[in-house]
Amino acid sequence: MEMMWFLLFILSLLFTLLFKSLLFSSKPSTKLDGTILPPGPTSIPIIGNFIWLYKLASGIEPILVDLHAKYGPVVSLPIPFSPHPAIFINDHSLAHQTLVQNGAVCADRPPPQPITKLITNNNRVIFSSGYGPTWRLLRRNLMSEVLNPSRLKSYASSRKWALDILTNRLDQSVSSNGPVVEVLEHFRISITSLFVYMTFGVKVEDEAKMKEIIDVQRRFIFGLVRGFQTLNLGPRWLNKILFRKGWNQFYEIRKQQKDILLPFIKARKKVKQERVDENNDDFMIAYVDTLMDLEDPLENRAFNEGELVDQCSEVLNSGTDTMSVTLQWTMANVVKYPRVQNRLVEEITEVVGVGNEEMKQEDLQKMHYLKAVVMEALRLHPPGHFVVPHSLTEDIVLDGRYMLPKNCTVNFMVAEMGRDPSVWDEPTEFKPERFLSDGDNVQCDITGSKEIKMIPFGAGRRICPGWGLSMLLLEYLVANLIWKYEWKAVNEVGVDLTEKQEATWVMKNPLQAHISPRLNK
Repeated sequence: MEMMWFLLFILSLLFTLLFKSLLFSSKPSTKLDGTILPPGPTSIPIIGNFIWLYKLASGIEPILVDLHAKYGPVVSLPIPFSPHPAIFINDHSLAHQTLVQNGAVCADRPPPQPITKLITNNNRVIFSSGYGPTWRLLRRNLMSEVLNPSRLKSYASSRKWALDILTNRLDQSVSSNGPVVEVLEHFRISITSLFVYMTFGVKVEDEAKMKEIIDVQRRFIFGLVRGFQTLNLGPRWLNKILFRKGWNQFYEIRKQQKDILLPFIKARKKVKQERVDENNDDFMIAYVDTLMDLEDPLENRAFNEGELVDQCSEVLNSGTDTMSVTLQWTMANVVKYPRVQNRLVEEITEVVGVGNEEMKQEDLQKMHYLKAVVMEALRLHPPGHFVVPHSLTEDIVLDGRYMLPKNCTVNFMVAEMGRDPSVWDEPTEFKPERFLSDGDNVQCDITGSKEIKMIPFGAGRRICPGWGLSMLLLEYLVANLIWKYEWKAVNEVGVDLTEKQEATWVMKNPLQAHISPRLNK
């Protein structure tokens, strides 16, 4: 029976897409003004599209590296059964021309896949919204109500609380299991605890509950990035029959996510109303509070509970896994290179002196080498090797040569640009000092507004709105972990920095480190 459904699916797919494939397949061409569509492999109707589907299933990045070596800094790929190509850029200057100099034209998103529409309530979240009123409303709200400098400063006590969670867990692990600790789970619980507090205004002390949140969010984002992609293929009615198991898994994860997050939202609504009734101004603003005051600009109504779940989930997904992974990469290099750790200790001692127990936000601003260490980790080990795809609302021309057509999808090779030997000296080496000038001030615009050398947070109008919080939290945690503990490799083999792709790019062998209390600090 399953084989019959599979054959029916393939036949239906071939017949329904044959006309589109014949109509849309084309080669890059030269325009009358001398500009050209970006070069790349051509697509043969039907056959070529299935070949590309097969190749992409094994991972696109190695393919793109080879194609850029063959065709140059801008490569065009046929998107199976689409009239619009996918453009990939690995050149810093061309990335700046696209993202910044043509920022308004490049700020849109491609049409969402069916699964994306389902998990975002038809794009009522920031990351997938088109460049329009919904995106402007949600992004402006997040930036002004949660991520503005004064609000970030007000979260100082919650950062200390998250740090205490982390150090208490590390201390307990050392006490129970000895000085060798696998750190990633501890990082995840600490950082997720902070983001849950900032999102819902509640401190979750129950470890089992926190692990439940982490598990469902990680399965959700992994499914979005990789696991659920087959659910976008072919006619939906037939897809639901053929991939019934996948759809059941999708709906189960969605149900679990709502079952876990919705009670936080309902509880916060009650707290918010009590605050109004009591006229209480002494109230910590959580992200969900600000969402409850908004109206959907397309339908002139408040966002419903399902939409609030997706909007809160977006913040959890954007911050927790990427920051936990980046913190692990940073500490892995600190363990691997004792000279980096020693210089960090020297800088911390110079700034706060002996006897201080915690590095505070105002202390971090004086620690230039610390910032350089975090930036070097982001350069060498960005958690995402691509940005979220952009879509063009008009034709643009790069370098007077490459014509990028309207409605094409554009992406940027974040990892390749961060490791480009034409820009970075010894790009595979961990050298934080590369970011320091003679006066020890950090010399690199991580936002890409002036020039693009590395874009771990993206650039232009779609730059990650939480990049400032990410840098602050990473610097805060690294400084305090170095100040409290001495970190050493477990054995003479050292630290394995091999990468592996999951929802983000993680260490294939998670960091294990020998930690002990730092004496004479």
